Amino acid sequence: MLLENKNAIVYGASGAIGSAVAHAFAAEGARVFLAGRTSAALEVVAEKIQASGGVADVATVDVLDEGAVEAHADAVVRNAGSLDISFNAISLPQTGIQGTRFIDLSPERFDLPMATYPKANFLTARAAGRRMTGQGSGVILTITASPSRTAVPLMGGMAPAWAAIEALSRGLAAELGPQGVRVVCLNAAGMPETPQLTEVYGLHADAYGITRDAFAARMTDLTVRKQLPTVAEIANVAVFLASDRATAITGAIANLTGGMIAD
Repeated sequence: MLLENKNAIVYGASGAIGSAVAHAFAAEGARVFLAGRTSAALEVVAEKIQASGGVADVATVDVLDEGAVEAHADAVVRNAGSLDISFNAISLPQTGIQGTRFIDLSPERFDLPMATYPKANFLTARAAGRRMTGQGSGVILTITASPSRTAVPLMGGMAPAWAAIEALSRGLAAELGPQGVRVVCLNAAGMPETPQLTEVYGLHADAYGITRDAFAARMTDLTVRKQLPTVAEIANVAVFLASDRATAITGAIANLTGGMIAD
C-alpha cells in the first residue's frame, strides 16, 4: 500500500473532496485524522472508513484558530508518533462570493475568501511544517482551482485567494525542502458531482441568463478531453503525491484540469 504507516490530517474532511481524499488515504494504509467544524459530519466519514477496514480519528478544529490547529497537530503527533501528510480541503458557501462582477462586489464579500482560504492554509501548513521539519520528512498538500491561472469573470475573491495559496505553496516548498518536507498544490477544474459546484455553476448560469446544464456544458467543452475531473481522480492523485513514489515532486502545481489549462 502506498501510504502504509503514514499519519495524515485532512482538514475539511466532511466535504466532498476532503472525505474522498480521506477514504483514499485510508485505503492505501494511512491512519487519517479527520478535522473540521462539525463533529457529526466527520463521524459519518470516520464510520465509513472504519467499515472499510481503515483507521480514522475525529477532531473538531476551526482552521482559522491558530491555537486549535497547533493543539490538534500536537495531539496527532503525541497519539500517532508522527505527522506525515497534511491536506487542506476546506470550503466556503459561494453565494454572494461568485457570480458578481468586481465593480458590483462589496469589500466584505471580496474579502471573505481572501481572508479565509490563504490564512487557513497558512495555519495548517505551518503547523505541519513545524512538526515535519523536526522529523525530517512529510508532505503538505493544498488544493486550488483553474481560475487561479486563467482569465475568468465573476469569480470575486476566489481566484485571487487560490493564486495566493499557490504562491504560499511554492514558498513553503522552498523553505521546507532542505528539511525533507515536500509541498504540492493540486489545481483542479470543477468536479460536477460536488454540492459546491452545483451551487457555483448555478450562480454563474444565473449571471449569464442560461441554465446550469448549459453552463456545465460550456465548462466541459473548455477541457481537452471534453470531460471535467471527478472527485475520485483528484483523490487518486493526492494519494500518489503524498506517497514516496512522488519524492521528486515539490514546489509544483499539479494540473488536474483535464486540459482546461494547458501547461
